[in-house]
This record gives sequence, structure tokens and C-alpha cells, in this order.
Amino acid sequence: MYDPRLNLLALSYRILYTVAGGYVTASLSPHSPMRNVVVVGILGFIAGTAGAIAAINVADLGPKWYPIALALTAFPQPP
Repeated sequence: MYDPRLNLLALSYRILYTVAGGYVTASLSPHSPMRNVVVVGILGFIAGTAGAIAAINVADLGPKWYPIALALTAFPQPP
């Protein structure tokens, strides 16, 4: 996928899924919901970073900024 508009569209709905996932994680947590959201966010960041490293090392998968942006937006930001 080389069209920047399609990459931005995919990034935008993945950010919405990240926020929704943080909300669901916090609402299902019986104790310390923010701690659980932080743990899930860190796991998402680690997985996103591993995916970005793998995607950057392979040629012709698309723009290099997209997997980096996925890794950076894996952790839900507080309002």
C-alpha cells in the first residue's frame, strides 16, 4: 500500500481501536483499571516496535513511516 491517504486512513481507524481497547480494558478491570491499561499499552508498544523493526528490514512493504507510527500510537494517550 503506497498511497499515503490509505495509510492515513488505516492509521486513523487503528488509533480509534486503540482508544476503544483502552476503554474496554479499563471498564472490565475490577481493580486499578489504569494500571491494566498501561500494561496493555506497553505490550502493544512492544509488539508494534517488533513489527516496525521487521517491516523496515523488508523491502517494498510500503512507506517506512507507517509501522513507526503504529508503534508510537499503540499506547493510548490520556485526555
